[in-house]
Amino acid sequence: MSGAPPVIPSSLQIYNSYVEDPKWQRKFTIIWCSALGLAIAASLPALIRSLKNGRSLKGLFGVSEDLQRRGYMPMGNDDKLPPRQSAGVSRLWYSVVSIRQWSLPYVELNAGQIFILAAYLAILLVCIIKDAQLISNPNRAGFMALAQLPVVFLFATKNSILSLLLGPGNGYEKLNFIHRMAGRLMFLAACIHGSLWIRNHLEFGLPILGPQKETSGVASFTLLCIIVLSSLPPVRRLFYEFFFVVHVLIFVAFFVTICYHTIYASPWIFPPLAFYGADMLMRMLRYRIKDATMTAEDSFMTIVRVNDCDDGWLAGQHVRLRVFFSGRVLESHPLTILSAPPSHSCLSSPGMILGARVNGDWTRALNNYTRKEQERLQALDKTYRGASILTHVMLDGPYGGSSVDLGQYESALLVAGGSGITFTLGLLDDIVGRCVKLGRRGGERTRRIEFSWCIRSFGHIQWFAPMLMDIAKTAAGTSIDLHISVYVTCLCDPEAIPPIPNCDVTITRPSVYRLLHDLTAYPSSSSLHSTDDETKTSTEQSDCIGRGGGLAVCASGPESLTTEAQNAVARLGMMKGLELGGVAIHVERFAL
Repeated sequence: MSGAPPVIPSSLQIYNSYVEDPKWQRKFTIIWCSALGLAIAASLPALIRSLKNGRSLKGLFGVSEDLQRRGYMPMGNDDKLPPRQSAGVSRLWYSVVSIRQWSLPYVELNAGQIFILAAYLAILLVCIIKDAQLISNPNRAGFMALAQLPVVFLFATKNSILSLLLGPGNGYEKLNFIHRMAGRLMFLAACIHGSLWIRNHLEFGLPILGPQKETSGVASFTLLCIIVLSSLPPVRRLFYEFFFVVHVLIFVAFFVTICYHTIYASPWIFPPLAFYGADMLMRMLRYRIKDATMTAEDSFMTIVRVNDCDDGWLAGQHVRLRVFFSGRVLESHPLTILSAPPSHSCLSSPGMILGARVNGDWTRALNNYTRKEQERLQALDKTYRGASILTHVMLDGPYGGSSVDLGQYESALLVAGGSGITFTLGLLDDIVGRCVKLGRRGGERTRRIEFSWCIRSFGHIQWFAPMLMDIAKTAAGTSIDLHISVYVTCLCDPEAIPPIPNCDVTITRPSVYRLLHDLTAYPSSSSLHSTDDETKTSTEQSDCIGRGGGLAVCASGPESLTTEAQNAVARLGMMKGLELGGVAIHVERFAL
């Protein structure tokens, strides 16, 4: 007999997981890579703008020192404001963009982030379940667990190519929520794979431990369990150093055991190793060892001034600081840079300034060490009056920053809670310096700034009062209408209020939406005090504030404050987004 051999019906064919399941791995990879490509394409306009003004590549190779000490060079006329941007987008678009900012308390995610994670979960479940015989052969879930390794590492490394392609303000701390979800769903897929295989082994009387494949599989799953349990929020926040060490060491062991478990693991391990290796290389290029001076303002705040750091960072970015003191050389902690680069800083003593609020063992030890050294120096020299003490520090960074360029908006609200002022104070110093000292040479159109700070005690105002005074004096008499509001939630020592220009101190907790409403509904204070010759011009400028020129909101501090700010912007954007010319927001949460 001759001819083609008979074709076995698909219903009678034996499912070959080693042929079919890798196809779903590739499908899953294609889907998430395509979604990532769309996100990068959508970020291209912002990336191009940041490349033109130099924001995108700033700090790529760490902080730098200006050996020529040139200082700032005023250019242009501060009174000539760039034209307002036109609102050429529909109200529906502003509503959609605003909805994604809604945030629920204690979730630490906004609606846009929740949508991304829900889509990721749906895609993963489809790839696990679709046309899979999980009960008899649960290999598909194991293959999909391996396929998530590149996602886990891509969104975890501090020096990721994504942070560069997505533009400023999209550092690892903003992308880390995908890393956490991918890690948990990787654990879920491993649970499905392992539990069903154990069921099958029990059903057919096969040994669970003993053979290499089964033993290495149980070992891999155990290590993955340890990683997930040690990554839970309570463990991260209370025992961060333990979490970090376990995270690194256990993943190395996991890679070894998973390669013993299956030969199909190695192709999915190489990309994570490449991501991690690139991260380590960039960190080596960013490390700096510098001299620094430390001052303990009181028992709650320590100010660190790093010498010979004149450039290489943006306002709002942070560095990981390692201080060589009291045997705590191995600890590094993230601290926000609370000043703009000296080229346009408004501070009388510009430079890289960091503020360490006492909020843990390390910051408390740093504050105690600084105060004891100050007392020791004062005992040795009676003329000593609490000056700074010298030390050596190691910097890693800068990282992060604001995704919102305040110079692109006519109105700005900067709201902070407690030590969150270290973020907003740097942004304030930067935008006032760009508009006044640099003469808006970058096309900045900012006209009105409302700076709000919520604190628990009047005495805390002294932490940053000299810096606020320097910035307020620089903005006085210019086209920048700066108003500072300090809200104190505890009535104690009201005589400690420093004389900051154009600053109000109130004993209450503010409503962020009310601050936004007041900022966009009333004319600026500068127009109310203008002379007769300038009344018309100032009034026209104040009428433009918040009407088509855009509004930028930057919030930093506890989760309750940032969540309220996001919801207030979402509400305002849906109601008045088109009239305002767009409302943008960036939040900095203090959470691990």
